[in-house]
Amino acid sequence: MTDPVATTTPDDLARHAQKMAKKKAARDRIMAGKEGEKGLVIVHTGAGKGKSSSGFGMILRCIAHGMPCAVVQFIKGAWDTGERRLLTTHFADLCQFHAMGEGFTWETQDKARDIAAARAGWEKAKELIRNPEIRMVLLDEINIALRYDYLDIGEVLAFLRSEKPPLTHVVLTGRNAKDELIEAADLVTEMTLIKHPFRAGIKGQPGVEF
Repeated sequence: MTDPVATTTPDDLARHAQKMAKKKAARDRIMAGKEGEKGLVIVHTGAGKGKSSSGFGMILRCIAHGMPCAVVQFIKGAWDTGERRLLTTHFADLCQFHAMGEGFTWETQDKARDIAAARAGWEKAKELIRNPEIRMVLLDEINIALRYDYLDIGEVLAFLRSEKPPLTHVVLTGRNAKDELIEAADLVTEMTLIKHPFRAGIKGQPGVEF
C-alpha cells in the first residue's frame, strides 16, 4: 500500500495549507455574523432509523451542559428502553421523563384510548414547555399522534408560537411530520432509509433499537 505521506511533496503541502487557510477565512466570516441565540423548534422525521436516537442525543448534550430538560414519550411509553433506564436512574435531577404512550396503534387497537393518551401527553408537554427553567423538551413520536389527528396540528403550532419561552428548544420526532410543522420549524432533518436489518428478518435489538 502506498504511503500518502511519503508521496506528498512540499508543493502539495503548501497548496493544501493555502486551501485550508482560505476555507477558514470564509468560515470565520460566516460565523462572525452568527451571534444570536434562540430556542429552536426541531423536527426529526423520515422513514429511516435515528429520529428518537438523535433527540435523545440532544437531551444528553443538555445534561452534559447542566441544562434542565425533559422527555415526553407519546407512543413508546410502555417500552422498557435503554434511554429511559439511563435518564431515570442517573440523571433524574436534570431530566424529567414522562412515558405517556401505551404502544403503537395496532397494539392498543383502541382509538379512544390512543387519543386520551396523546392528549395526556400533550398536556404534560405544555406544562414542561411553559417552564422557562427547562431548556429542552423532547416530544418523542409526537408526529405519529399528529399524523393520526389524535392531536390538532393547529393547536400545537399555536402553542409553540405563543407560549414557548424564547430560549426553550422543543424537539418533535416521528415519521410523516405534518407539512405545517415542517414549515414552522427552525431545524428539520429527514432520516432516509437505505438499508435496515428488519427486512432481512432480524428483530429489534437492545442497544440498537431500544
